[in-house]
Amino acid sequence: MYDRNQNIWRGRFFRYAPLIVWIGVVLLASTMLGAMSNTSRFIRPLLVFLFPNAPEETLQIYHVYIRKFAHFAEYGILAFWASRAFSISSVKILRKCWFIFAFLIVLFIALIDEFNQSFNSLRTGSGYDVLLDCAGGLTITFVFAIWKIGANRR
Repeated sequence: MYDRNQNIWRGRFFRYAPLIVWIGVVLLASTMLGAMSNTSRFIRPLLVFLFPNAPEETLQIYHVYIRKFAHFAEYGILAFWASRAFSISSVKILRKCWFIFAFLIVLFIALIDEFNQSFNSLRTGSGYDVLLDCAGGLTITFVFAIWKIGANRR
């Protein structure tokens, strides 16, 4: 027998589970696990392999750029999952204003992330990182909106 409630919950699960899991990944990365001393364990050997003759200062700068790009990318992914979830939500206000809610999730998680980092001796909370996070989120939200407009025209 077809169970409508089970189907509704299954739809919600597949809509929101990736978003919730990714929020967990972002918040986990804001702990000591995402500290520069920990990310250098795998980023530095890669940089040394790619740029064997680069001076140490250059490798440090590259490492910082990679970490800043990671902020942009991880919040872009967060915006994608939020945009996807809200744009097909069964809740009318979420579906209608999905782009606002997607951005608010990005902003809220970025603020929590940086606030959390401010209490960690290996991390630093930064308003600039919140701006970078929001830029990544807005970029993907706009790309998602353009894709959605294109898909609706077809």
